[in-house]
Amino acid sequence: MNHTQYKNELAANGFSVLANVYTHQEINAITNCITTATIADHAHTKTNNLYAIRQLINSVPSLSHLLFTNNLQQLLHTLFNGENYFLTKAIYFDKPKESNWFVAYHQDLSISVNQQTNAEGYQNFTHKHGQVGVQPPLSILEDTVTVRIHLDNTTEENGALKVIAQSHLNGIIRVDAKNWDTTKEHVCNVTKGGVMLMNPLTLHASGRTTNQQQRRVIHLEFNKHLLTPPLQWLEHYKFKPTIA
Repeated sequence: MNHTQYKNELAANGFSVLANVYTHQEINAITNCITTATIADHAHTKTNNLYAIRQLINSVPSLSHLLFTNNLQQLLHTLFNGENYFLTKAIYFDKPKESNWFVAYHQDLSISVNQQTNAEGYQNFTHKHGQVGVQPPLSILEDTVTVRIHLDNTTEENGALKVIAQSHLNGIIRVDAKNWDTTKEHVCNVTKGGVMLMNPLTLHASGRTTNQQQRRVIHLEFNKHLLTPPLQWLEHYKFKPTIA
């Protein structure tokens, strides 16, 4: 697999889609691991109402070796040029087949940190889902790489991301102005076992589910920057990429 091609697409367009990064057997092992952990930790809840698991690696440590396969690590090695990138966010999203919500165009401008404090260049602190979020300096967002592992076939009919190509090149965008080039809209259909790469500054949205098909995704974010003390990444998981 020519990972350099996808790295170049990510840099030029703000996104790229790869097929067959995981086998169906590997995907089934991942979903079984999540299901088993969910039942064990949330036995008193209805699992079909669980839409997200945040801090996924911390919540389900046994997932680590299932996610960081040789294929993924070789991809990461190419994307990061062997630099010391690390995982800064891991979320499991489950968009059920009966879902009727949509997400409007936005950029992912918030990172998760250990505390709220005054630090130059950090603004718009939030407190959601028991976590502290903040908008970091632009350079940190520019160097973030999002890897979305698809556990189901995903099309526009069950919430595939729509993106505006090259929008990541314009820095932080006033989304309410809606002044982007709609001719550059692209629907990122991804097959089960495929991966979507994205820069968080890329404008993206997703529609309602209309085909009664579930859409489960593992959302990983990677970065190489340490934050301004005393701020620290809420999640900081190091991995050693396999040399391609």
